[in-house]
This record gives sequence, C-alpha cells and structure tokens, in this order.
Amino acid sequence: MSIFKRKPLDLLLMESGESEHGLKKTLSSGALVSLGIGAIIGAGLFSITGMAAANYAGPGIMISFIIAALGCAFAGLCYAEFASMIPVAGSAYTYSYATMGEFIAWIIGWDLVLEYAVGAATVASSWSGYLGKLLSTFGLALPPELMMTPFDTANGVSGIINLPAVFIVVAMSLVLIKGTSESAWVNTIIVILKVAIVLVFIIVGIRYVNPDNLTPLIPENQGQFGAFGWSGIIRAAAVVFFAYIGFDAVSTAAQETRNPKKAMPIGIMGSLLICTVLYIIFAYVMVGVVHYSKFGGDGATDHLAPVAIAIENMGLPGANGIVVPAYPWLNTSIIIAILLGYASVILVMLMGQSRVFYSMSRDGLLPGIFSAIHSKFRTPSRSNLFFMVFVSLFAAFVPGRVVGEMTIIGTLFAFILVCIGVLVLRKTNPDAPRAFRTPMVPLVPILGVLVCFGMMAFLPFDTWIRLIVWMLIGLDVYLFYGIKHSVLNGANRDSKGYSTVAVTGLLLAAVLVLVALAHHFSPGVEDNALFYFSMVFAVVHIIINLAQMAKSRKATT
Repeated sequence: MSIFKRKPLDLLLMESGESEHGLKKTLSSGALVSLGIGAIIGAGLFSITGMAAANYAGPGIMISFIIAALGCAFAGLCYAEFASMIPVAGSAYTYSYATMGEFIAWIIGWDLVLEYAVGAATVASSWSGYLGKLLSTFGLALPPELMMTPFDTANGVSGIINLPAVFIVVAMSLVLIKGTSESAWVNTIIVILKVAIVLVFIIVGIRYVNPDNLTPLIPENQGQFGAFGWSGIIRAAAVVFFAYIGFDAVSTAAQETRNPKKAMPIGIMGSLLICTVLYIIFAYVMVGVVHYSKFGGDGATDHLAPVAIAIENMGLPGANGIVVPAYPWLNTSIIIAILLGYASVILVMLMGQSRVFYSMSRDGLLPGIFSAIHSKFRTPSRSNLFFMVFVSLFAAFVPGRVVGEMTIIGTLFAFILVCIGVLVLRKTNPDAPRAFRTPMVPLVPILGVLVCFGMMAFLPFDTWIRLIVWMLIGLDVYLFYGIKHSVLNGANRDSKGYSTVAVTGLLLAAVLVLVALAHHFSPGVEDNALFYFSMVFAVVHIIINLAQMAKSRKATT
C-alpha cells in the first residue's frame, strides 16, 4: 500500500455519473454563479471593508481588494480546470486525490473543515448580532444572555448561549436536507435581494463621493509595518481576503451539476468576477463618501459601523454644518441585506462541507454515515444533520473571533494545494481531456501559490498555532481510522504508510513548539493559556507518533 497512491481519473469520472443511489443533477451554470455570489457576498463586504481601510490601507483599500482578487483569480482558474476535468463532489479534496495521492487529499479534506464548517459557525455568530440590531429598530429585543457565547460579555452581562446563531444553522441545514435544487432556489432569491441592496448603496452613494476623501490614495506609512503605505495595502489584502471566501464552494457541487465541464468554469470565474467588481465599486463609494479615519475609533466595535457611517454621510450639510442623511431608511435595508447575505453564506458553506465529507466517506477515509443518501431527497441528510449539530455547537459556545482567522488560513492553504495540483497533473497526465485549461501554466499556478502564501504570512502566530493543532487532530483520525479503511488501498496496508504519517505528525508537533514560542515571546503578547496548551498538545503528539514509529519499525523486522 502507498498512502500517496492517486485515485485514477477514470474511476473519479465513473463515480460522477448519476445512479439511483447518487446525488441528483439539478444545477445549471446560472445556479452555480448564484451559489458563488451567495457564498462570497456577506461579512467581508459589509463590515471588513471599513475596518481594513481605517487601520491599514485608507482609500487604497480598493487596491487591496484587487490584490486579494488576483490571488483568488489564480486559484479560481486552477479550480476551474479541475472542476471541468473532474466533475465530482469534494472540491480540493478530490482534486488532490487525483494528483497528489491519498495522504495529501486527506490533509486538504480535513483542512477544508476550517473553511466550510468553522466558517459557517463564524458567520452564524455574526448573523446573531445583526438580528439583534434589526429587532432593536422595531423596539424588540432578545435577552442578551441568549445572544452571546459563555466567553462573551457586554455591558456587564455574560452570555449563556448564542441562540439565534443556532437557529440560522438549523434552518439552513433543514433547507439542504430537503434538496439541492430547493437550496439553490432559496439561495437565488437571497442573492437577488442582497445584490439589489448593494447596487442601491452604490447608486445612491456615488453622487456624494468627495474626491478629497480619496487623496492620497495610499496614505503615508506611519513608521510601523502594515500601518498604511504599501505594507498596509498588502496587510489589508490579507484581511479583506475573508470577503472572497466561498467562490470555491461552487466546485463542491460538481456532481449535482448538469454539464459540469461547461458549467463549472462559468460558475467559479463568473461569481468571482461579478463580486470583485461590486467590491471595488462598493469600497470606492464607502471611502469616498466619508474619510476613512472615521471608520475606526470607538465605532470599530460595531460591525455595522462602516456602512452605517457612510449612509449617515450621504446627504447635504445643514445650517449647523452637520450632514443631514438623505436616506435614513437605507440603514435598515442594509441590516436586512446583511442578514440575507449571512444566511446564504451559511447555506453554501454547509453544503460544501457535507459534500467534501461525502467524498471522503465514499473513499473509506471517514465512516459511512457521511455518504448515506436520503432515499427521497437524494441528499447526504445524515451528514447534514451531523454538521447541523457540530456547527451549532461552535456557533453557540465559541466566540466567532476565535475561529474567523482559522477560516482564512485554512482556505489559503487549500488554494495553494489546488494550484500545486494543476502543475502536478499537467506533468503526470498531460493528455487527459480538459474542457477548460488554466492559461499560462506554470505561471498562473505559481503566482497563485506565491500570492496566497504571502497573505498567509501576514496572519498572526496564534492563527498558525490553531491551524497546526487542527491538522494534528486530523492526522490522528487518519492514523487510527482512515488509513485502515481506505477503499483505494483496500487490505494492502504496510508499515511504511503508518511511519510516513507518524513522521509528519512529529514534524508538525515540532513546528507547533517553535510557533508557540515565537508567539509567546512576541512583544505585547499575553497568551499563557494558549502557550501551555500548545506545549502539552505538542508533547502528547510527539509521544503518540514516536510510539507509532516504533510499532511500525517492529512490524517490519
């Protein structure tokens, strides 16, 4: 057995054919574009834009969006080639299995949980906050204890459970269980509504843009790396990258798409292009209507503040010199758009997660519950139910700020492996039929790797710690379950595969120690709990993997 054995393309294509037990093919190119837009437009556009402008980039936030979009475009072109060539549910997991083998596929499949499940929990937490804002406009309110996790406090009140976050996760999960075509229909309606709100904001606000607010386009650096200047532009690009997360979720629906070889590239690149244009224009209006410095300060804790501040400045000065908002009703509309945007993001993320685990379960790397298809709805209903509970628990009891950056780093890691996969497949299988070919190979994939890793490098050490801890947990699952139940390798198991996994675990544990030390001794960092947890976790995994290596060595003698 080789844990780097690749899954043959003909086997993948055979699995993509619809059968009485398979996933139902219902999605068109237009539905895929809608799914992509639904996943992309959300938290990033409505909240992160103002914060990144105020702290890092100023009016140059528009350039930051372009840089982040370039990284996504490079990865998107690679995704499009894979999705047209391998139209099977599973996204980057499936592509890695075909190009780099089972072990790498497991790593990326496990990593995708950070993007999809953890990302859905993060958005659900924010959805709860905006629901509270909407209720307050009508003079209603839920008890604050039921809108915060136990680790959150506000105005001296400690949270118990984030109940609205649980509600939206359960609601979107039930929509998914009912059927993909129904899910796509609901998502399309939501996308139309929230894109309309974005367009209204742009059309209404563009007449109030003050050119003075856009000068200088790139504010002078304040003597600190990342505080404006070009370093600030790049750091802001890493931050607003969160606003693009989701377009790759389109590729997870390949097995449920009619004519996927044609529809997948259109869905992926079409949704990315539309959202990039909207983002740049939206940012132009936002920082043009009001000076970027007003998006920081005391109002920075209010996630809606950037949009609300911009709307408040859409008007003419009164006799006292204070701007009289011309469209106060737009604030409530934006809140509704954010709620709809978050709901559609959660819907697509939960769909992507269940489809990735569906593929991994079909390959024997996870228990069969994740690939069980509902007899009536023909959806992976049990997997949907599992993640309904899993994501609900995260959203209910874990603060969104803890997992937000995990979503970013996990997604960037997935993009890097997909770009590498295109290079590998062009070398190992150059004659395989491709309905869409990534242009300028190897330049585009290499640029994708460099841009995405560059953005990863700008993320803080504690985010890297959480990524490494999560990947070590994934290696445990593969070592004690996946490697033993692999369908591709069957009963042909040998000790070399176990040793490879154990060595990888040892290296990751060592890296965890180094990163934890670097973070712990960084100036101004107080992380004793995280530091000691990381050290204990690393030591435990060093012991586990050394024991596995000894066991494998003994088996070969």
